[in-house]
Amino acid sequence: MAGTSEWVRAVGDADFAAEVLASELPVLVEFTADWCPPCRMMVPVLAELAAERATELRVVTVDVDVNPETQAGYGVLSMPTLMLFSKGEPIWSAVGARPKRWLGQELTEALTRARAAA
Repeated sequence: MAGTSEWVRAVGDADFAAEVLASELPVLVEFTADWCPPCRMMVPVLAELAAERATELRVVTVDVDVNPETQAGYGVLSMPTLMLFSKGEPIWSAVGARPKRWLGQELTEALTRARAAA
């Protein structure tokens, strides 16, 4: 499945609620597809971020071709779509590939806002 590595786990319709919505840590979800070139560009970026931030967040991928219920449930139309979930709710999202530094900064800002609102 696209985007999986030692630090990035693939999840699907059957385990999305348990792996993402019920997670104690925030979870960055990449909605992806094997046929998507920008998604392939995100594989090393997500793997590095997942390894570097393993104590503060988890990173998972959802293959939209295999998991249409989750894709439809969150209105995902373009790949890659990135969504950050905290306490079972999406708190940030973006469409398209991005450099690691840029994505890291966006995640830090979103997590800071979520902590301040809690």
